[in-house]
Amino acid sequence: MARHKGLSFYTKKKIISSALIREIISYIFGIVTTTFIAAVIVYMMGITTGVIGNSMEPSLYSGQTVYINKLKYLFGQPKAGDVIVFLPNGNVNSHYYVKRVVGTPGDSVQIVNGKLLINDKEYVDGIQRDKISDPGIAAERIVLAGDEFFVLGDNANNSEDSRSANIGVVKKEFIIGKAWFKKSVAGAKMGFVD
Repeated sequence: MARHKGLSFYTKKKIISSALIREIISYIFGIVTTTFIAAVIVYMMGITTGVIGNSMEPSLYSGQTVYINKLKYLFGQPKAGDVIVFLPNGNVNSHYYVKRVVGTPGDSVQIVNGKLLINDKEYVDGIQRDKISDPGIAAERIVLAGDEFFVLGDNANNSEDSRSANIGVVKKEFIIGKAWFKKSVAGAKMGFVD
């Protein structure tokens, strides 16, 4: 019997080379790394909250969505003028508050005759504010400790902020992050929060 070429009941097993294994591992590592980085970015900068009420007008409007940068204050702290998102007194059952930092650790804060004084000087930040009608707890001089911030709504006469006894000064541990981007809503444009 003659043997015919090409007919065989046995097939050669293909050997998987180490180069192929390295390439597969490289692709898997790339996918896992990219997924991890994307998840961190979304978690740290893609969290959103809605603005409730008109306390931040004209900077932010009721119903407007803002993105929160949770990385910003991990290694630094808010500075005067930053718009932050926080939980009042760390109350996890409360909604997020969005306000502007006007006083930082070591500052003295007081409202006298409708004017905000920081370190005994009138605070000027470019926000057009009416005379503040209710000084709240800031009627008396407040000196901020090393982890405390004084926040105020841009529309101060329609704002529940650090002047309110139930909110008071905001401790750094209760700050969620910096409001960095706002979505558009009827009458308000989208853009960076300033």
